[in-house]
Amino acid sequence: MAQDFRNTLAREIGTGDTTILAAGDYDAVIGIRCCNILTSSILVDVKIAKGGADYFLAKGVSIPPNSAIELIQGGAKIVLASTDTLEAVSDTATSLDVCVSYIDTISS
Repeated sequence: MAQDFRNTLAREIGTGDTTILAAGDYDAVIGIRCCNILTSSILVDVKIAKGGADYFLAKGVSIPPNSAIELIQGGAKIVLASTDTLEAVSDTATSLDVCVSYIDTISS
């Protein structure tokens, strides 16, 4: 079965919710890497917004200066329905880069 592997990148995310991925017809997120691009620590939230509610994958996670965290490891996956959005926010302006790897429209 063929799959369509993709990535999306967001740079210099700050204190406002930023949509990283607006899901299509059931996308599977297979990797989320968050990188602090500053020389001081930051706090980061990564969440799925669905129907007006937020579901946190990471909340208030501290990332040391010039470091990164990986939120999905060991073959784990998160499926996003067609109305879900994956969002990120930092407690500091222009401080966070995010790379998301996903499978676009899961096929059967």
